[in-house]
Amino acid sequence: MTQTIAILGASGYTGAELVRIIATHPSFRIAALSGERKAGQAMGAVFPHLRHLDLPDLAKIEDIDFARVDLVFCALPHATSQTVIRDLPRDLKVVDLSADFRLRDAADYEAWYGAPHAATDLQKDAVYGLTEFYRNEIAAARLVAGTGCNAAAGQFALRPLISAGVIDLDEIIMDLKCGVSGAGRSLKENLLHAELSEGYQAYAVGGIHRHLGEFDQEFSKLAGRPVRVQFTPHLVPANRGILATVYLRGDAMAIHAALSDTYADEPFLQVLPLGETPSTRHVRGSNFCHLGVVQDRREGRAIVVAALDNLTKGSSGQAVQNANLMLNVQETAGLMLAPVFP
Repeated sequence: MTQTIAILGASGYTGAELVRIIATHPSFRIAALSGERKAGQAMGAVFPHLRHLDLPDLAKIEDIDFARVDLVFCALPHATSQTVIRDLPRDLKVVDLSADFRLRDAADYEAWYGAPHAATDLQKDAVYGLTEFYRNEIAAARLVAGTGCNAAAGQFALRPLISAGVIDLDEIIMDLKCGVSGAGRSLKENLLHAELSEGYQAYAVGGIHRHLGEFDQEFSKLAGRPVRVQFTPHLVPANRGILATVYLRGDAMAIHAALSDTYADEPFLQVLPLGETPSTRHVRGSNFCHLGVVQDRREGRAIVVAALDNLTKGSSGQAVQNANLMLNVQETAGLMLAPVFP
């Protein structure tokens, strides 16, 4: 059975990535694409790498007939998604790729994003979209909130360790490097080639990065007590990829065993042999996340490294994985693409 899909915000990076993935999906057909500022243009004109596909032209959201759509991917900017989704038919399944529904508490949302939530009735019902840990809830959901890409990388590294009780929850330090596509497609001075190339920089230093709201929410819920990680993201002059290096107090063998046991049957999460570390170039363009564990030179301390593609496993690939569950399609459908190398 073919499921009919609409992608709102198809003119952005995550929208284009959704199109790339769904183009070879055995059960999904794209019926509508929106791009407010590029409405009327062909998708192949906006993204020439998609020129070979038979796709509808970009349209305005109000011109889309949602009566013939089974599921909507909402790849719109933060704070825009909530008002758009609020006005969609209530029987329509939605996977949101923005930050608008990730935090369950309205007060937490306002504290991190600086404005009241415009759809609190939907916010409390949204399911957090970290697929491997919320499968049953996602399969039954009407609205799924995709995670932040940084938040996904950090949680894949840490959730099994918190659950297994093999690390000190008060000594978690995360150093994370992210490619420039994680900042979106809009024009920003600091993302110009001359500003970004030949160097990299820390940003949102000192605990102000909004993905910390997700870490606080998810890790504290999992531990049954407040957990506050120390986290510094860095912008690197690469198009894609996230590399999260996490410094922990705990036994490396126990940490490796906890990750290996948790992810033994997961199709997209691969734990490397103890002592090996992953690279973003080995997951580029794929829905895979690679994880490695290394014993620190100091006794009782270890390092966990996680690598994923921020546009795929960190966003659009995760979104398709969730949509598969919501539409009762095989979870891996359309997602077993091999990474692009070199």
